[in-house]
Amino acid sequence: MNKLTKLIFVMSALSLFSCSPKEKADLVILNATAYTVDEDFSIVEAVAVKDGKIVALGSSSEISDRYSSSCIIDLDKKALYPGFIDAHCHFYSYGLGLLQRADLTGTESFEKVLEIMENHRHKFPSIQWLQGRGWDQNLWIDKTFPDNDELNKLFPENPVILTRIDGHAALVNQKALELAGIDAATKISGGEVALKNGQPTGMLIDNAIGLVTRVIPKPDATMISEALLTAQHNCFAAGLTGVHEAGLTKEIIKIIDSLQKAGLLKMRVYAMLSPTQETLDAYFKNGITKNENLNIGSIKLYADGALGSRGAKLIDDYSDNSGNSGLLVENPETLKKYCQMAYDNGFQVCTHAIGDSANRLMLTIYGDILKNKNDLRWRIEHAQVVAPSDFDLFGKYSVIPSVQPTHATSDMFWAGYRVGAERIKGAYAYNDLLRQNGWMPLGTDFPIENINPIHTFYASVVRKNLDGKPETGFQMENAISREEALRGMTLWAAKAAFEENEKGSISVGKLADFVILDKDIMTIAENEIPNVKVLMTIVSGETVFLSEQ
Repeated sequence: MNKLTKLIFVMSALSLFSCSPKEKADLVILNATAYTVDEDFSIVEAVAVKDGKIVALGSSSEISDRYSSSCIIDLDKKALYPGFIDAHCHFYSYGLGLLQRADLTGTESFEKVLEIMENHRHKFPSIQWLQGRGWDQNLWIDKTFPDNDELNKLFPENPVILTRIDGHAALVNQKALELAGIDAATKISGGEVALKNGQPTGMLIDNAIGLVTRVIPKPDATMISEALLTAQHNCFAAGLTGVHEAGLTKEIIKIIDSLQKAGLLKMRVYAMLSPTQETLDAYFKNGITKNENLNIGSIKLYADGALGSRGAKLIDDYSDNSGNSGLLVENPETLKKYCQMAYDNGFQVCTHAIGDSANRLMLTIYGDILKNKNDLRWRIEHAQVVAPSDFDLFGKYSVIPSVQPTHATSDMFWAGYRVGAERIKGAYAYNDLLRQNGWMPLGTDFPIENINPIHTFYASVVRKNLDGKPETGFQMENAISREEALRGMTLWAAKAAFEENEKGSISVGKLADFVILDKDIMTIAENEIPNVKVLMTIVSGETVFLSEQ
């Protein structure tokens, strides 16, 4: 019998005797260390669940005396938390990547990338388009962008696209360039086609990538469904019960809705709308759509690119690339137009902004529309580099920074070279950002970062990578507390989606979404946190993941 099985037992209500009839519950959890994440951050021993919602909290004796159930879980003091919510990710894209893209994450050289792609072609000989994602030239000895010379030799007939880990740069071969109609004369606003000796190298930055992706055959409904269910499986195994999906079209949202209604997709999804005309027309006319599983009430915009590919828009030039200050992927007039449309239709705005110039632009646009403090919860996604004079604008206009702490621990060894010694002080400044409004949602941005929310917790609190580096932590003045990190992954993530009354804490009346870990992240030594495992994930009182360990 494994360790987890020993924690779980089922007993008949008839085996418990009482002077008065007990109330029936679908699930009772006893002898837990249950972090409610309520206003007082209180801890309780026991929880009762009925019809997918929490109906009572208390001591184990109180709940046992009051409720009977055919399903009772004795946690033997193990920690119970609200289900984790990832406040910024690419749920569908992650699942699709698992089905059709080679994983290039962590590759130590471009030669290794090529080796993986050759193996991918042999593994999937019928695939026409060869796709990979996850490479990062900052991990290589030669940190310059590669060109497509070797790709052209290895794959002369198959179009190839290799997307950088941040999704804001891609390398394509000549076949892909030809299919997309890209040549030396190609220009595109908000993007760049890199040239060498007057010819495309195959490197595409930001909006230029779309010239290629638009000619890749789109997945059909069957593959979309498979991608969503594959992503769900991995999310549940990581303790996630909800995700904020950062940009979806009408087509994908409809399939999510149908899978949820069929009972197949149990993951709770907060869907940010991609600003295509068809998608906005479909949802603006009906207003916010919200139920327990699907919430459609925001739009996702992009202001700039990424720091790693030098596409993030900075006020001054990159410290390691004079003459380049990055780029805006959308012009300010268009961004303001979308923000005004969202405001007029009662929708939240969530904008990707990484560079200090992009953050300043969006805070200014938001301020022009919002005017002052409010409860509209407009968000800046990432808020990676912020000028010192701009931090107060988050508080002034009640703008919520939605951050991904593992970006800091992934970028910390090279980010200083990009922005220099002074600007780095305002980068990944999570404690400074948190103080502006007193709350802040946390996410991972998966598949750009690892899906594991425990890594988010560790990076937030300890500010080290999984190897324990740097020894003293990265800019520890911007670490946040364990309590703040847990709130950011639960209640504050729910609040960022206007869902704090339904989820995010273990409270009576809320959805019975829980995660049980093998160790208590609130008390164990810092170096133990990265190795914590999920034992069980529960959604609406139903076990959706059970560890085999």
